[in-house]
Amino acid sequence: MARSVAEGEDAPAPLTVANASEPPEATSAEKAAADVRWRDLPNKDQLFILALCRLSEPLSNVCLLPYIFYLVRSVLPASDDDTSSTDSSAARVSEYSGLLLAAFPLAQCVISLPWGRFSDKHGRRFSILGGLLISVIANIGFGLSKSFATLLFWRILAGLANGNVSIMRTVTAEVVRERKFQTKAFLLLPLVFNSGMVLSLALGGLLAEPAVNIPALFGPEGAFNWEGNPEGVKWTLEYPYALPALLNAFLLGIALLLAVLGLNETLPGKEDHRDWGLRFGAYARRIALRLWRKDWECHKYMKMTDIDEAFSMNESELGVEKPAKPSTAVTSPIKPPFRGIWTRKVVSALISFGLLPLHNSAFMHIFPVYLSSPPANNSEATFFTFSGGLGLRSATIGLWLSGFGIGGILLQLFIYPRLQSRIGTRGVFRIALFIFPVTYLAAPYLSLLTGDSGARWVFLGAVVCAQIMARTMAIPSTVILLTEAAPSKTVLGTVHGAGNMLASLARAAGPSVGGYVFAIGVEEGVVGLVWWLYLVGVSVCALAWSYSTDRRRN
Repeated sequence: MARSVAEGEDAPAPLTVANASEPPEATSAEKAAADVRWRDLPNKDQLFILALCRLSEPLSNVCLLPYIFYLVRSVLPASDDDTSSTDSSAARVSEYSGLLLAAFPLAQCVISLPWGRFSDKHGRRFSILGGLLISVIANIGFGLSKSFATLLFWRILAGLANGNVSIMRTVTAEVVRERKFQTKAFLLLPLVFNSGMVLSLALGGLLAEPAVNIPALFGPEGAFNWEGNPEGVKWTLEYPYALPALLNAFLLGIALLLAVLGLNETLPGKEDHRDWGLRFGAYARRIALRLWRKDWECHKYMKMTDIDEAFSMNESELGVEKPAKPSTAVTSPIKPPFRGIWTRKVVSALISFGLLPLHNSAFMHIFPVYLSSPPANNSEATFFTFSGGLGLRSATIGLWLSGFGIGGILLQLFIYPRLQSRIGTRGVFRIALFIFPVTYLAAPYLSLLTGDSGARWVFLGAVVCAQIMARTMAIPSTVILLTEAAPSKTVLGTVHGAGNMLASLARAAGPSVGGYVFAIGVEEGVVGLVWWLYLVGVSVCALAWSYSTDRRRN
């Protein structure tokens, strides 16, 4: 996320890089962050535009999850070997659905580092605008596709466009420079991402097949059925899954327009760059302010800047020379060579950055499947050998996950900043790393709680709450630690690009490996295999890595 200097500050503060000898406990700057409120953040206009731009990934990536099974089934040609078998048909749809889901993070992985290098050379603004424009086009194409090949193409293109997520984090680091504001600022993009996920999941489920789900608007008697089609609005019948993607394109188009008119360049050495979009945006703001004022205010008052401009014009007309301002030489920050970027500190932070989504993304894929799996008879179960899920309906699962997702947003808003100010970023990260393996160890024992007993719902709530709380603390902490590890602020785009590349690869590998281990466990009657072998294993490795990193620092 980006960091910006508040208006009126004399000079931007340098990027804060943690000293190798600095103790892990909270610094005085981190304690000062406790007194910072959201309204105290500098450059709120830039952070607002950046937050809207950050919606691109959840809208483009998550929106299709509620209806992906039906979307893929509608575009796949009939197969000879699944004419009567529902199971084989579902397995085929699941196979292609997995490919469609994996295409997005894999494309992000391939392009993240080039995006970062491009932004370090040509600027952050152009990189973000280009990604948004491609996202708009990809969403429109995805919604109007009628074959799996075209769906896959637009999905890959959307992933390539959203490989610039790391640049948005970098812009946060260049927009909010003071350490005391960084905790709140670095929470903003994860907060927007989580909000976008909740919104996109709800909209995706509601707007898919609108003639069926929203008959009052698109059905046979719908308000938009102007042609009187007996089955509903004609284009929604021809493209039943287009509306969610088209709405995504519309929302991202608004974000793109605001970014063109108002998102400033933050690349060191190019901060004063103004293209036609920014100039037109400044002109539009001036016109809007003039229209906003009342006529009597415009005639009665004159701003000091207007008086100064009039006085300067009169001086030039009278031939009065103004004293020349002393010129100061502007030196561009020294950019380290590419090989010099990858210090031990950066590599350690990158590994921590990649280990988190390796297990978190697997959990996000496995847990809904586990909850929806039918329960089994575990009368002869042992401590490790038992099987079955909870048999919950998809509506119930969605309600639980979205409800606790909102809880995670509240945690990011109110709990994380206070906790980080008390024990520091590394301390919060360490707590989250302890919570993950404990949660994964306990989760599969939900299978042993049968029926609708209150204990099962309490246990389920505890598992979901613990995992969401842990990732809420871990995600912004890894972003802050990676930013502080950068050897220079001139290479933040490259560093975050590498981090996003690793995270995208982990988000593609985690569900694939986790799903494979989960299938083996179900076949062997050990439903906890994926939890204990994969999820606990990866999360414990992340915890051990954090301690080994501390030993190297000391």
